[in-house]
Amino acid sequence: MKIGIVCYPTFGGSGVVATELGKGLAEKGHKVHFITYRQPARFDRFHENLFYHEVSSLDYPLFEYPPYETALASKLVDVIKYENLDILHVHYAIPHAAVAYMAKKILLEEGIYIPVITTLHGTDITLVGKDASYAPVVAFSINKSDGITAVSGSLKKDTQKHFKIRKEVRVIPNFIDFNRFSKSNKDHFKKAIAPNNEKILVHVSNFRKVKRVEDVVHIFNAVRKKIPSKLLLIGDGPERRNVEQLCRDLGTCEDIRFLGKQDAVEELLAVADLFLIPSGSESFGLAALEAMACEVPIISSNVGGLPEVNIHGVTGFLSDVGNVKEMAEHAINLLSDETKHNEFRANALKHAQRYDIKHILPEYENFYKEILAAEKKRKEVAT
Repeated sequence: MKIGIVCYPTFGGSGVVATELGKGLAEKGHKVHFITYRQPARFDRFHENLFYHEVSSLDYPLFEYPPYETALASKLVDVIKYENLDILHVHYAIPHAAVAYMAKKILLEEGIYIPVITTLHGTDITLVGKDASYAPVVAFSINKSDGITAVSGSLKKDTQKHFKIRKEVRVIPNFIDFNRFSKSNKDHFKKAIAPNNEKILVHVSNFRKVKRVEDVVHIFNAVRKKIPSKLLLIGDGPERRNVEQLCRDLGTCEDIRFLGKQDAVEELLAVADLFLIPSGSESFGLAALEAMACEVPIISSNVGGLPEVNIHGVTGFLSDVGNVKEMAEHAINLLSDETKHNEFRANALKHAQRYDIKHILPEYENFYKEILAAEKKRKEVAT
């Protein structure tokens, strides 16, 4: 198949999943064309079946903000037409589903029909999407998609709750590439970070308010009072300055490292003893899954798709959002009991293996074939 993929080329979950999906499809022989404004963050190697088409917007004095959606629609029309794409897969509804519909209508004027699949990732539904400024367009463009997928059962329910969706929403979960994410010997890293064998706690996010990174610091502060520990904060974003100030106020700076955005996050997860993800909203929890693949137990909130990924009392522990005290207690109990900690490590890996890309990739391939078969049948009926 010739597949077009539209995504945000960032470190966020939707961009990561879209890029890893495209790479996996390319490995299986499909021609995959990425269409976005910058090369995706994990588009990190050459492959004969991978192609990148950059979207550039006109910088014109009349525009306070460059009209990216119009530029993207035009680029989609161009790529679909001249690369003879079979199907278009857009990740994150805003604005990609609406732009795909526009491109689809333009192409129809030339007798070209391109089936569109929209994958919903989370905040495009639970936060931004249901805002009155966007909701009508989001609902319309989702319903006009030929196929709809959501990354968790929780997100499917949220979508059906917030919007009048007239089509089936297929749950195809996020996945993990075990060729990249797995426990490896990084003792030299561990010795540099924790020279006195301190426990290493890790948090990875885009440092938005919804990620509650300040809660991470409070949890860590409680843990370090009981157990010698270090905290690695991976990522960057709008809340970083507030988090840095909180570290100074609590006097924890000497035990916390702000590592910024990291491409090789798996090398840091390899030395972690515990992963913290106390988010206020999380459609799936891809960062948690990546940690589990590296045999790291999880301390998380119990929102969204997190209970599907982190099994309470098995792979880690769940608590209500904001219940820092309980999260810290769970962390201390787990880190204090080596036997239980090792058991949770093994459980985390075992559960993560259910989300191996080799299991999930065929679900996408079959869905593509299903949508293409439906389009073929529609054409036969029309003629």
